[in-house]
Amino acid sequence: MINIKKNKNVITISGHANYSNKEDIVCASVSSIMYTSVNALLRFDRDSIDYLDDGNVVTIKVNKDDDITNTLIINMLSLMNELALKYKKHINIEMEEE
Repeated sequence: MINIKKNKNVITISGHANYSNKEDIVCASVSSIMYTSVNALLRFDRDSIDYLDDGNVVTIKVNKDDDITNTLIINMLSLMNELALKYKKHINIEMEEE
């Protein structure tokens, strides 16, 4: 199962969906959403986030509270939520209140 956790200004993504042994569309979708969002954030403002992918866990630390950063983070999490609704057995999302 893919675990997505948001705790204040830190988002972590870990695990594997195990949707399919051959072509895992759930993992590919999560990765695509995450990489597109991270690349957009860094392209607009290199200091907006700190990003680390150690091969097992992706950690995104949100450093700025501005319109572009907030919009891209909200969009990323909204897209992840849409996937989680469709693939409940493969994605778990935990959002702590601010």
